[in-house]
Amino acid sequence: MALRLRLKVSSIGSPFLQLGSSASAACSVSKLGFHPPRLQLNKNSHPIRLFVRAARIESKGVTLGFRTPQFQLPEPLTGTTWTLDDFEAYPALLVMFICNHCPFVKHLKKDIVKLTKFYMEKGLAVIAISSNSVATHPQDGPEFMAEDAKLFGYPFPYLYDESQDVAQHFGAVCTPEFYLFKKDGRRPFELVYHGQFDDSRPSNNVPVTGRLELGNRSCS
Repeated sequence: MALRLRLKVSSIGSPFLQLGSSASAACSVSKLGFHPPRLQLNKNSHPIRLFVRAARIESKGVTLGFRTPQFQLPEPLTGTTWTLDDFEAYPALLVMFICNHCPFVKHLKKDIVKLTKFYMEKGLAVIAISSNSVATHPQDGPEFMAEDAKLFGYPFPYLYDESQDVAQHFGAVCTPEFYLFKKDGRRPFELVYHGQFDDSRPSNNVPVTGRLELGNRSCS
C-alpha cells in the first residue's frame, strides 16, 4: 500500500522583517503558477523509501533541482546546533520557514504538527526555521520559539536563523514557506517542491488539509 501527499504550489504569508526594516506586519498572499508534485511514501519497503514526483518547472527565487544550502543553526528549545549533515541518512527533507506571530502560521500550526508527525514516522526528515527579526517582532525571539515548540509539541527541530543568512540562501521571503528536497543514494538533496501548505487561510473557511490524500492504494 502507498500513501500519497499532494500539495498545490504557491507561496503565502508574511515577509521576513529585516533588521531595521519598517515593513508592515500584515501577511501577504502571492500566487505562483506551478503544478502540484506528488510525494509517495512506500511503507512496505525496508528501509522506508520516499518516492517524489514533480514537474520540472521553475519557482520564484529557486528552481526545482536547487540543492539544499548548508546551514548551522541552534535549536532554542534544546540548545542543540543542527546542520545539514545531521539529515544525510534520510531520503527526503522538508524545510519549513515559519515564525510565532504570523496569522497564517498560527492557522496551520496544529495541522503542520499532525502532518509532519505522520510522515516523519514514514522516514521524512523535517525542520522548521524562524528568520524574523526580533528588533521588529520580539515575540519571534528564541525564548518564545522554545515556548511555542513545547506548547505545540513540535516533533521537528525549530531552529533560529538570527542573521537571516540561511533564509537568504534558500531564497525564502515569507512565512509559512515550504521546501521539499529528496536525494538518491549519496547524491545531494535536490528541490522537488516549493510553496504553500494548502489553500486554507485564516478567514476563507477552507478546511486545513495539507492536500493530504490518504487511503489504500495498490503499489505497481
